[in-house]
Amino acid sequence: MAVHEEVVRRVTEIHPGKSSKTHKIPLKEKVSYGLGDVASNLIYTVITTYLTFYFTDVFGLGAAAVGTMMLIVRFVDMIDSPIFGVLIDRTNTKWGKSRPWILWFCIPFALSSVLLFMGPDLSQSGKLVYAYIFYIASSVLYAAVNNPLTTMLSSMSSDVQERTVANTFRMFGGQIGGLIVNLSLLPLVAYFGGGDQQKGFFYTMTIFSVVGVIMFLITFFNTRERVQSASGNEAVPLREGLKALKGNKPWVVVALLGLVFFTMYIIKLSAGIYYITYNLGRKDLVTTVNTLGMMTLIGILLVPFLTKFFSKRKVVITGIIINIIGLLMIWIGGSEVSMILAGTVISAIGLGLPAGLLFTLMADAVDYGEWKSGVRAQGLLVSASGIGIKLGSGLGAAIPAWMLAAGGYVANQTQTESALTAITISYIWLPIILSALSILIMAFFKFEKPHNEIIAELEYQRAQQQ
Repeated sequence: MAVHEEVVRRVTEIHPGKSSKTHKIPLKEKVSYGLGDVASNLIYTVITTYLTFYFTDVFGLGAAAVGTMMLIVRFVDMIDSPIFGVLIDRTNTKWGKSRPWILWFCIPFALSSVLLFMGPDLSQSGKLVYAYIFYIASSVLYAAVNNPLTTMLSSMSSDVQERTVANTFRMFGGQIGGLIVNLSLLPLVAYFGGGDQQKGFFYTMTIFSVVGVIMFLITFFNTRERVQSASGNEAVPLREGLKALKGNKPWVVVALLGLVFFTMYIIKLSAGIYYITYNLGRKDLVTTVNTLGMMTLIGILLVPFLTKFFSKRKVVITGIIINIIGLLMIWIGGSEVSMILAGTVISAIGLGLPAGLLFTLMADAVDYGEWKSGVRAQGLLVSASGIGIKLGSGLGAAIPAWMLAAGGYVANQTQTESALTAITISYIWLPIILSALSILIMAFFKFEKPHNEIIAELEYQRAQQQ
């Protein structure tokens, strides 16, 4: 702590007014930043949670074909993350590096997502081609608006706790978006569809997308990028940006965590509707269980408080352990609804802790990369970490669909024992195994010195350049 205070004192002497106090983020800006993830999840939760079900039970595609598509689309989508990262680092506008991307691509993202659920009357092969085209389009355009939300976090403030709080607003907003979807999607589909689920999905997605665009624009107009590298807001060439990756072990850990955590998270989301509908025979509980799954909000809200007393690594590991306990409660509960609902809430609260910290850990890895290399390449580092998240999301969507096919699943029919077993493995046991792997990965998240000292040294270097 003495080292940190000494460096901060020297920063103030060299450049008065550039102390950490200037990097406080106003409440209005934190709220607006959070609305960006409300918008993202208002649209994309429909895709991550309900698209597999929509493709198999509404649009009429085979489970195996859907599983393969989910993974192939994610492989395509993986390519866009580093590309967007490089482009963000090379962007130099009066609005900053990240914010303009939200302005440029929020409408195309919303439009492609609406078309994904339009469901034209085509042949089976035509439907598959259509699904590929618009699933790829919506995924790539989602990256174009969501990656900047992540990359701009490290530029909003150099104060570690301020960033943690701002990220909490973002993750809280994301969960609110997901909560809105899980509370209202199926009722809205029934209302607008009048018995026609295809029509209902299309009109509901249209409403979500229009509201999402409005929120994206609020995020763009009300946020600011304050933190610049010592070289200012200049474009960072790819060759220079790669230096920030070299020897950046925290970034490697965060990238691996993103891969495993999102594989687990999306598997659980994708398999949930099948588990409740077929294993429990309680389709009427889908909305309730998915809504309770949004209790990740509680875990996310606890993050700023917990990180004042415990390391981020301990908070993440604790949350994952709580998630495992919740999943075991669901399994032990069998068909006992109260036990299943309780396990769902406990699992969700646990997931809120790592969910609330993952993007903060990415921002910390950006600081570490700048401290080690002298290059601040937030776009490349965060977007490259996004490769793991994209692959994890793809695997998380593909694996349950493949498991359904392997178990002999037939849509809208009474399922065989093998199909029910496949669903149970997807909903309970695979998430438990992947949670345990996440804990192992987080054991390696370490810095060479306290992170606040790294931040203080970076502030000192920036002040010397001004």
